Amino acid sequence: MRRREMIILLGGASIASPLAARAQQRAVPVIGILAAASVQNAGAQRMVAAFREGLAEAGFVEGQNVAIEYRWAEAHFDRLPALASDLVGRKVDVIVTEGGDTSVHAAKQATSTIPVVFHTGRDPVASGLVASLARPGGNLTGFSLHGLAAKRVELASELVPQAKAIGFLVNPNASNADDDIRDAQDAARAKGVQLHVVKASSDSEIEPAFATLSRLQAGALVVVGDPVFSRRMVELIGLASRHAIPAIYQGRPYIETGGLLSYGSDLAAVYRLKGTYAARILKGAKPADLPVQQPTKIELVINLKTAKALDLSVPQSLLARADEVIE
Repeated sequence: MRRREMIILLGGASIASPLAARAQQRAVPVIGILAAASVQNAGAQRMVAAFREGLAEAGFVEGQNVAIEYRWAEAHFDRLPALASDLVGRKVDVIVTEGGDTSVHAAKQATSTIPVVFHTGRDPVASGLVASLARPGGNLTGFSLHGLAAKRVELASELVPQAKAIGFLVNPNASNADDDIRDAQDAARAKGVQLHVVKASSDSEIEPAFATLSRLQAGALVVVGDPVFSRRMVELIGLASRHAIPAIYQGRPYIETGGLLSYGSDLAAVYRLKGTYAARILKGAKPADLPVQQPTKIELVINLKTAKALDLSVPQSLLARADEVIE
């Protein structure tokens, strides 16, 4: 090669390098959402919409300056590890988990470098997700909703004080199932009532679970939050009505759909916060330095129409504490 040609080529390379760097800087960041629920799940879609609101509040709008890749497990937990690995292979900038704790652990197993924003119903320190709430220390951070199973059992006992037995419907395949059962059993013992743990891990097991509860003469029921159950929300509420079992659920969407009572974190608010956390990471924050937050707003929502249909008189002590009463 002639010297003149070499100089031209080298000069071209020196020009191309900054151009390539600037092009890389302009590249749209990508967020991966690892969802345990179904894409058709209305509740999950509301949560994703709330997440996008949080992103937008921090300056990121999907389709403009950020892209979102969605991976839906359709309530089949065994699909989550492969979906998480797919997002890692896609080299997304942040992974945000939706649904049960199984999503969080699938993301944790899939990557130790890509930031993960989660919410969990377990103690995130005891379950090994983070080193501490204040300083997570790794690539995961998010929000802890731990400890509500026991409170729901207490509320069930207050709602139906004459109940000698309370049902507890749980998906045994959920990673937080054992913790929830243990907490619920402790609460039941403290209240002097028997706890009937009934398990359902698929659609086909839900109706038999209610038949079992009816046979065991459960005076009230606590339904643990789970993608399998939220996907069958209408069916669950219908079965509780058919078997005349006063049921307590995890969140407002159940009550808006006709359920009796819910007690739980304002999940839409949690997902908006997850959006702001994802945005902070895209702007350079490290998950190791972002504290795991524990939302303080817990909502109690009561549907008096459903109570009337069940011929149930809701104690005034509960009505006085309710954040919303649907009449």
